[in-house]
Amino acid sequence: MSAPGQLSDPEDPYGLPGRARRPRRSGRTGCGIAAGVLVLLVAAALVGGLVWLRTNEYIQPTPFEPRCRLVAGGNTTVLDLEQAHYAGIIVGRAVARGLPARAGSIAMATAYQESGIRNLDYGDRDSVGLFQQRPSQGWGTRAQILDPYYASDAFYTSLLKVSDWETGDITTVAQTVQKSGHPEAYRKHEQNARVIASVLSGQTSAGVSCGYSTPGAADAAGLATSMHQALGVTAKVSGDGGTLTATGTSDAQAWAIASHAVINASSSGVDKVTLADRQWQWAAGKLPEWTTVASTGSRTVTVTFLTAASGSATPGA
Repeated sequence: MSAPGQLSDPEDPYGLPGRARRPRRSGRTGCGIAAGVLVLLVAAALVGGLVWLRTNEYIQPTPFEPRCRLVAGGNTTVLDLEQAHYAGIIVGRAVARGLPARAGSIAMATAYQESGIRNLDYGDRDSVGLFQQRPSQGWGTRAQILDPYYASDAFYTSLLKVSDWETGDITTVAQTVQKSGHPEAYRKHEQNARVIASVLSGQTSAGVSCGYSTPGAADAAGLATSMHQALGVTAKVSGDGGTLTATGTSDAQAWAIASHAVINASSSGVDKVTLADRQWQWAAGKLPEWTTVASTGSRTVTVTFLTAASGSATPGA
């Protein structure tokens, strides 16, 4: 207890005799707050830097992140699931329009450079979308450009006006379409763009696998709509929603359909994708290899679905 009339030391509330009162250390609190703020700023800078690097293709998703791996001609490209979804739309619209894989390569190199294959709602001046197209430059309204299907078609419409687009240098052709302030920037994306276009256009078979831990709810109708919007094909969904089928008019189109199913498997709750004698089956956290199965002898792609809750095939699948 303190002596009569003496207040207890706030740092020595029991007022033990012989203990000198220590000075308050008010400065430490301020230093602690400043240090905490500094740590937060450094962490934010690191996160921002990683996002910038990922967006600009300097780093790719790690083996521990949801991702899609595409392989063609001995080269490998890795995309995150969002990028893969948009790549499917970009290349899919080329397939729907009957354009060669080269068109998809040019478009993908452009989307890599302009947006990191993301449907950005911001950009330099009034630029938005996958290709950073500008309403003020006649590409369409802001709402139209932010529609990835519209934006992809607008790109291809402009591409077809370039006289040597089928044989000219990809970077030069892309620059002719985009009129960018960085005309050589597309070149560093050419190899990855070619891999993606080859796989998603069906020129390379069984070239994509996606890995993720948690699938979305089974959505056969949603995947059928996506196939129609991107590839222009009509898919049939079984009455119980457990199976989707779609037939290609060529081997390449059939593989484009199968690849589209795989890159959208996470959001559609896909269990298996089967074409001819090859099959891809989802496995939690892995990048499943395509396996050999009994041949169906046709160009029909069959997709079966999971229930999100149990991770098992839907009834009738």
